[in-house]
Amino acid sequence: FRSPTNPPNNYSEEIAMPSLGNEKSVADTHVWLTPPHIIEALGAFDLDPCASVDRPWDTALKHYTEEDDGYSKDWLGRVWMNPPYGPELDRWLHKLSSHGNGIALVFARTETRAFFRNVWASETARGIMFLRGRLKFHKPDGTVGGTAGAPSCLIAYGDGNLQALRECELDGVVLEIGTKDDLAYEWI
Repeated sequence: FRSPTNPPNNYSEEIAMPSLGNEKSVADTHVWLTPPHIIEALGAFDLDPCASVDRPWDTALKHYTEEDDGYSKDWLGRVWMNPPYGPELDRWLHKLSSHGNGIALVFARTETRAFFRNVWASETARGIMFLRGRLKFHKPDGTVGGTAGAPSCLIAYGDGNLQALRECELDGVVLEIGTKDDLAYEWI
């Protein structure tokens, strides 16, 4: 228990927090494409820094793939991000949070270190849409894969992207999560 009169010296020492994306996949691929209806519902994006090399549909005007090392590139405009779901997720969400203009699709693991650092304590995250049910991601050839191993959510960075979540016709609930001056959580 954390109280104002007795704060922990190191948050991770007091509360165990998984890193997000800690489930092992038994699938024949590690590439899972965003269902096209999600991209269509959210409007046009300028950049997808985590695009698949092989993709049957575009997710943005410009794509960086694993071969391009999209993380190391400059990001411009409105970003769509379906990032790697393993240990690298934290750094990808941090970069999108720093960029401040985009939407990320991740598992709704709200208790994780990555979520606390880059959503609850972000100065640019404005809202989360918790999607109803579990998504069926697509394989690189466009075929539908199995049901996701966890519920998914969309994280909006920037006010315009919060508005896009509110106005889209995806089935889910939007939670507004604060402003730069009123953070949902202060990372210790």
